[in-house]
Amino acid sequence: MRNILIVARKEIQEGLRNRWVLATTLLLAALALTLTFLGSAPTGNVGVRALDIVIVSLSSLTIFLLPLIALLISHDAIVGEMERGTMLLLLSYPIARWQVVLGKFLGHLAILAFATLLGYGAAAVALAVTGEVIDAESWKAFASMIGSSVLLGAAFIAVGYLVSALVRERGTAAGIAIGIWLVFVLIYDMALLGLLVVDQGQTISGNLLSTLLLLNPTDVYRLFNLSGSGNVSALSGMAGVAQNTALSSSVLLAALAVWALFPLGLATLAFSRREL
Repeated sequence: MRNILIVARKEIQEGLRNRWVLATTLLLAALALTLTFLGSAPTGNVGVRALDIVIVSLSSLTIFLLPLIALLISHDAIVGEMERGTMLLLLSYPIARWQVVLGKFLGHLAILAFATLLGYGAAAVALAVTGEVIDAESWKAFASMIGSSVLLGAAFIAVGYLVSALVRERGTAAGIAIGIWLVFVLIYDMALLGLLVVDQGQTISGNLLSTLLLLNPTDVYRLFNLSGSGNVSALSGMAGVAQNTALSSSVLLAALAVWALFPLGLATLAFSRREL
């Protein structure tokens, strides 16, 4: 455990030195505050709670932005150190390869979790300071959104590690990482929507739709946050999708956890068998 924490601390220190922590936190905070004040402006006229609108806005932002950030900070975690020659130096110490991977993962996850908590938390604090009435249900939905955002980031960090453990060059890893982002964030949903339109409910049942949604971590995240709370579900327009699937909140959280653990396990296995 000590070796893992040492590697994690090293990654955090490098993130601070390379301004990753500062840049990510400021970016998330700036976008969160912008969406908060622009998106919650009409709530006095339509009678909805301001924080619920913020949750919908931030969830949509997270789906596009957080996977990209996660892939950018993780795609060269292994192959980058191998190209620089620092991996050989690191493994010259009494440390196992799986400890290197897990330590790096925890360090990058800590960076992303800190940036998400501070950046998105600024939005809730800003609303509270302006005197908006926020009830317990909205706070619970907001906390769930932050927690699941970190879990989504963990999933894409793990995917980035798998790419980094399999390729031989940093440039290749970067190209594959961008391709993965495009597939999961844009192409997959467009293809699924086209398939549903063509099918017209003839062959795609609710169970099959649930399975197809579970194959994309961003869809799992979207369903968890935009259909969990009644008010948020109504605002996001996801109530109909939620009714046609048999996916509970616990199943969706478990799916996000699997999306984080399974690629990380594969990355560890690939790195353990790789020649340096």
